[in-house]
Amino acid sequence: MGKDIFCNYNGHLISIYEPAVSFANRAFRYGDSLFETIRVINGKIMFMTDHLRRIKIGMTVLRMNIPSEFNVDNISRLTSELIQKNNIADDARVRLTIFRNEGGFYAPHTNEISFLIEAEDLEHRGGYNLNEKGFAVDVFHDIKKHKNKLSNLKTGNALIYVLAGIYKKDIKMDDCLIINEDGNVCESISSNIFIVKNGALYTPALSEGCIEGVMRKQVVDIAQQHRILCYEITLAFNTLMNADEMFLCNSIQGIRWIEKYKTKIYQSKLAAFFVEKLNEGVS
Repeated sequence: MGKDIFCNYNGHLISIYEPAVSFANRAFRYGDSLFETIRVINGKIMFMTDHLRRIKIGMTVLRMNIPSEFNVDNISRLTSELIQKNNIADDARVRLTIFRNEGGFYAPHTNEISFLIEAEDLEHRGGYNLNEKGFAVDVFHDIKKHKNKLSNLKTGNALIYVLAGIYKKDIKMDDCLIINEDGNVCESISSNIFIVKNGALYTPALSEGCIEGVMRKQVVDIAQQHRILCYEITLAFNTLMNADEMFLCNSIQGIRWIEKYKTKIYQSKLAAFFVEKLNEGVS
């Protein structure tokens, strides 16, 4: 065992080597949980307000009780204390997991929740960096994502993304696109997707079943601030083939531009612009 590493369980710092949950934990048994992955850059917690907003919406949908201490100031304080305790000097990846307290089978005995905050050091430093080599992507066809009120949430049920990740490795691609029940593109394994045509942005609407990504929101906000047209649409495959650019975004990596889908080769001009604007908010 190496140096001790800590997490925060219900507001208390504990070693990750201590048992925090039992075999009856509902996240383990039923996927009865939500989570957020949060980027810390130069000690600054990025977009915490948006992360907590999203997870509170998810808790409301899942009929979980929201405790009064579950607010931006308190969760930010606990996160900063954990980062300091783990001697993380600069950049970190933080995972905040919410799960319903144990008891019951499918029907729970309680709607009270517990939470777990984890933090790990990140290798890349100094803000968001655009990938030098563009991604090559393909489509994961085996399972289609349903469109319902759970589709926009980051829940503990991630099997479609796990299987898409295995498929990605098998076919030696950088990422795979997820399709919804109508056969249209809604997202990738861990990111939202944008395409660019004639200087305008297009991204799947939330009604198409994609995760309501925090970084997706930042890209849309930056586009509005700089008068870049942005449309939330149904993203059919012929739209991909006609695009000038295609890029992915998530809270940890920022922007990842796609260079190739099938025979189509893409540019990265607007992707680089969004990375620049994101980094303006880091300092």
